[in-house]
Amino acid sequence: MNKERIVKVAVVGAGFVGSTTAYTLMVSGLVSEIVLIDINKEKALGEVMDMNHGMPFVRPVDMYNGDYKDCTGADIVILTAGANQKPGETRIDLVKKNTEIFKGIIEQILKYNTDCIILVVTNPVDILTYVTYKLSGFPKNRIIGSGTVLDTSRFRYLIGQKVDIDPRNVHAYIIGEHGDTEVPTWSLANIAGIPIDKYCQSLERCLDEAAREEIFQNVKNAAYHIIDKKGATYYAVALAVRRIVEAIVRNENSILTVSSLIEGHYGINNIALSLPSLVNRQGIINVLDVPISDKELMLLSKSAGALKEAAATLGF
Repeated sequence: MNKERIVKVAVVGAGFVGSTTAYTLMVSGLVSEIVLIDINKEKALGEVMDMNHGMPFVRPVDMYNGDYKDCTGADIVILTAGANQKPGETRIDLVKKNTEIFKGIIEQILKYNTDCIILVVTNPVDILTYVTYKLSGFPKNRIIGSGTVLDTSRFRYLIGQKVDIDPRNVHAYIIGEHGDTEVPTWSLANIAGIPIDKYCQSLERCLDEAAREEIFQNVKNAAYHIIDKKGATYYAVALAVRRIVEAIVRNENSILTVSSLIEGHYGINNIALSLPSLVNRQGIINVLDVPISDKELMLLSKSAGALKEAAATLGF
């Protein structure tokens, strides 16, 4: 990997999420080369043409569509390709379908690049992060799922809205699965180091149990609401991916709730899920054991159990 900065990123999948991710990286100024890869070559070409026409307005970036051979030399390969859940399909059906798709994708990537960091964005992201780890043979630090980075952002935003504080000054995490069993860590939530309960009491704007449950349900079900209104989610997730790439590119040692293989944390083993993790140029260099409450620990264990059940149906 380039010692100064990431030079090349490959984005696999030119759908809503992949194309928006490529665009977000293009305008970020973080990378110098982006290749967009998709089975629908015309779609990928059209997206690249559209973005390239705005190139005079951003920092120089070599943006092009390509094939898997163009993963050669990529420092980060971002996986956004996969099937969407159709009416009547179960979550397990989607897991099995996307696992089969990933088998082909990982096989192709490994032909041309075994030194990159793989960043998984396709859902169900935790299971596919685990699958990617198993299929690739990469060390666990170089397989990263976008996990609950977006959920955490939603959580911070909604708390900020409730207490009228810039969400960048709200500190709170969503951990576990990116999905129905995710866990809000209210016990860690704080503003300027002040626990959320104490902060709210000082303003006489307490977040009671009803308000907390409303915030969490809005976080957990945000994607469903957005999909119902506009068909897909892609802006915020692309920004979440950009943030992860930034932490890697700039060697930041930033704490992000990315998904990765968990071995021993909170008694959880051999499954991928999200916990606050230290991210830098090497990928994930440490997963943190933050002091969560007994209730949150119980919910995290249930989340891990649900993911393990899903993974077991795949034979891993």
